Amino acid sequence: MLKFTLGAMGALLVSTASFAADITVYTAQKIITMETNIPEASAVAVMDGRIVSVGSLETLKDYVETQGTVIDTQFADKVLMPGFIDPHIHPSLPAVLTQFPFLAPDDWHLPTGDFPGAKTHDDYIASLKELVAAHEASEHDETVPFIAWGYHQLWHGDVTRAVLNELFPDTPVMAWHRSFHEVIGNDAAFDLLGVTEVDAQVYPDQANWEDGHFWENGAKVLVSKMPFLFAPDRFGKGMENFYEMLHQAGVTTALDMGTGVFGDPVGEIALIRGTADRVQPPTRLVLTPLITDFLARKKTPDEALAEIESWREGNTDLVAVKNHFKIMMDGAIFSGLSQYGFPGYKDGHEGIWMAPLSETEKWARFFWNQGFQIHAHTNGDKSAEALIGIVQRAQAETPRFDHRTTLEHFAFAHEEQLRQMGALGMAVSANPYYQYILADAYAQNWLGEDIARYMVPLGAARRQNVTVALHSDNPMAPLSPLVLADAAVNRTTINGLQNAQIEALTVHEAMRAITIDAAWVMKREQDLGSIRAGKRADFVVLEDNPYEVPTAEIKDIEIWGTVFEGKVHPVVKN
Repeated sequence: MLKFTLGAMGALLVSTASFAADITVYTAQKIITMETNIPEASAVAVMDGRIVSVGSLETLKDYVETQGTVIDTQFADKVLMPGFIDPHIHPSLPAVLTQFPFLAPDDWHLPTGDFPGAKTHDDYIASLKELVAAHEASEHDETVPFIAWGYHQLWHGDVTRAVLNELFPDTPVMAWHRSFHEVIGNDAAFDLLGVTEVDAQVYPDQANWEDGHFWENGAKVLVSKMPFLFAPDRFGKGMENFYEMLHQAGVTTALDMGTGVFGDPVGEIALIRGTADRVQPPTRLVLTPLITDFLARKKTPDEALAEIESWREGNTDLVAVKNHFKIMMDGAIFSGLSQYGFPGYKDGHEGIWMAPLSETEKWARFFWNQGFQIHAHTNGDKSAEALIGIVQRAQAETPRFDHRTTLEHFAFAHEEQLRQMGALGMAVSANPYYQYILADAYAQNWLGEDIARYMVPLGAARRQNVTVALHSDNPMAPLSPLVLADAAVNRTTINGLQNAQIEALTVHEAMRAITIDAAWVMKREQDLGSIRAGKRADFVVLEDNPYEVPTAEIKDIEIWGTVFEGKVHPVVKN
């Protein structure tokens, strides 16, 4: 690190001298700005958490020669990009799930350890036995059942209450579904938790007592019997895991998409804010209220608005509630409960609506009229059609410019629907990992080749000039914007097959989708998402250039660390 001072300052302009002693100039092998006018640079000047100027040491010489300016050369062999943005994430889900081991079809690498995937029934059962045996042999809380997250029937076959009873007659064991929306338990687990058949009757169409299977609202009933998940010490450690996952991924801004998912938004917000205050993470988090939370608590839209306004009173720079509101259209893609139009699922089963569409529209229209940005959990093309209709009717009744209603997840939509969305001023926040992990199994079992291979049609969205952001919806995908970009560019499945390359993004489009376009979807493009004067000094520090490595290696680029509001935060290697 070099420090430049000049004894004779008389030649400097007064406006330049006013910056004295506050500026740090970071140099790098390359700075990818995501700005069209200056796409690349080698130096960036920072003051008070904001970018002062971008260019080279030569073009920044007025700042370089200012008394007190620090030139920081530690990134001389690194690549800087704008800090990555994940615009759809669930802090409380990894805070809960990282309390337990993962056992999914795909591999997972977490602050809590590496968890190899299991792609067959036999592999799943063998791995589950090993995990339970290790749990039993270790010191553990006898009031908490063994839980493994990641089960999926299309890979792992039928795992029911009877199967778990046979495998583990005396050990409380629960299999949490890969979708997060379903849980299966054995007798010992239900006895430990005090779960009875009465609990399965609260939502009889979303629970099967005989199989020990609870899903969607039924799963919420089951989770209410598991208060240990939210014990401050367990949840707090889980939230620290979440923040470390963000940092390791180079994410400096994230948009939560489900505050209140567990039914206690006030407690959840307090736990998140408490963790942020304690660890001071190099990431800002925006929280989004959720329609199903208010419906479950039997609140009216007016009451919901009053609650949201009260939550804002505790806003800080690290955790804030803004003008975002999330509605829920169809069921989870991982559960096969998304709504698809004719001919639907090959096996004849049907998707679900998360709430009656008339009720969903009432809430969407209310918050539309209040000026909120609406985010809609929407997976199948039938669901996309319903969402487009809601926006059309809202726009006809109360016209709004620049509303940016965002279709979240984007498992499938037809190109003519995307053309309508473009005309309406809508956006897409997509999870490209769906086609990586689901396309092969869904083509074979549920949707057919012509739908499954075109899952997450990002190319069609760009052809229709719909702005696209990429999100993880962690734990639906690994919390890694580079993994998402890799999936969007390469469209290769978990088994190495190719999915409809016409729906791929270019590398540049993918990089925009995790930086400036993600900022646009959050309505934060004025201060985030690119490296230019005036914006927040948020950078991700990379060991390689994603524009120059083979596209199959984008996901493997090592993240050295981040710069958050001008301060350097290296990733600590385990």
